[in-house]
Amino acid sequence: GVSVLILLSFIIFFLWKKKQKRSILIETATVDQVRSRDLLMNEVVISSRRHISRENNTDDLELPLMEFEEVAMATDNFSTVNKLGQGGFGIVYKGRLLDGQEIAVKRLSKTSVQGTDEFKNEVKLIARLQHINLVRLLACCVDAGEKMLIYEYLENLSLDSHLFDKSRSSKLNWQMRFDIINGIARGLLYLHQDSRFRIIHRDLKASNVLLDKYMTPKISD
Repeated sequence: GVSVLILLSFIIFFLWKKKQKRSILIETATVDQVRSRDLLMNEVVISSRRHISRENNTDDLELPLMEFEEVAMATDNFSTVNKLGQGGFGIVYKGRLLDGQEIAVKRLSKTSVQGTDEFKNEVKLIARLQHINLVRLLACCVDAGEKMLIYEYLENLSLDSHLFDKSRSSKLNWQMRFDIINGIARGLLYLHQDSRFRIIHRDLKASNVLLDKYMTPKISD
């Protein structure tokens, strides 16, 4: 009887120790999970803060502002000789900066009802659009009622000047035409679908497609 009692005591003690050990393991695992979760949360928060910080930095980026005198000097005081074209928005002039860089200056009409704040917001939006088939905005000028956009200058002017001119049109072989069409489509796809800001171009026409020295099409306006 005593032997049976001692044996039962050993069995009960063994089971109790095993149960206690298991509870310690479960508790340790829970603590580890909590720690892992906390570390993960911290990492996500830090990553989010970095992401937000980067976004804010992007939002705070200002497009370079050019002085009116600098633009006037570059365009020879908006000489008619440097006039590239004209539309409802105003006149576009060719200019050359002091460092030799050629630019296209779009001088917006003074009759425009758009305010300065709206103009600046629109400029910031356009400046963030970066694509090989979009005209690149370099700077802007806001001075005493004057609002101007400074773009990269494209040597081969607009597509309509090639399509509707007999001598230039004859030089556009089918491969060049296909490449131009393809480039315009890629630019539109970027605007409509792939860009950070989804934009619908509501005035796409041959005069709003410019061509660089390699005949790469770039959507403007």
